[in-house]
Amino acid sequence: MQVSIRNMEGSEVGSIDLSDAIFAAEVNTTVMHQALVRQLANRRQGTHKTKTRSEVRGGGAKPWRQKGTGRARQGTIRAPQWRGGGTVFGPQPRSYRKRMPRKMRRVALRSALSVKASEKQIIVLDELALDAPRTRDMVAVLDALDVDRSALVLLPESNSNIELSARNLPNVKTLRAGYINVRDLLGYETIVVPQQTLSLLETFLGDEQAQSDVDEQPVVEEA
Repeated sequence: MQVSIRNMEGSEVGSIDLSDAIFAAEVNTTVMHQALVRQLANRRQGTHKTKTRSEVRGGGAKPWRQKGTGRARQGTIRAPQWRGGGTVFGPQPRSYRKRMPRKMRRVALRSALSVKASEKQIIVLDELALDAPRTRDMVAVLDALDVDRSALVLLPESNSNIELSARNLPNVKTLRAGYINVRDLLGYETIVVPQQTLSLLETFLGDEQAQSDVDEQPVVEEA
């Protein structure tokens, strides 16, 4: 698949052939959905907790005697039927973590990138560099690239100038290529990829033999 290379002013400066193994792969929607569910589940803290009748404070004394009052027998005011009592079968701390084979995770990533490429929502830049962290400079770059909606900027490595420049933009997110994930790929309209990032993606997602030596990094997301 051949796409044009653009500079930060929006002009075409050349073209590049995207790897068909990554950007023109067979789209597996089932695996993409499974990867997305896994990622959302792994973000959950699982710290929800309700108190059982043994954990609610108070209620040690029997509220009234067993017989002779005409009322139903009660042993404690912290029983579930009492207001302020314990909860039956309420949520308890647990782990929502799901496991997924590495090959399936990468099939999901290739499928998501192929969907974006087929819809012409991938913009390749020859270089993305800013002299200082200025939000207006990042806005100017995105305007020159005709990005009018949300955008995900994939960086080859950490770049504080670009990351700080895009941090205040509500519909723009910067992400290092090693932390690429299905949720961000599908959650943003346009994917902005500097040319240097493409080689990392090809190494990471291209040759299956090379992938066996590279483990996927954990996804770090904004709260």
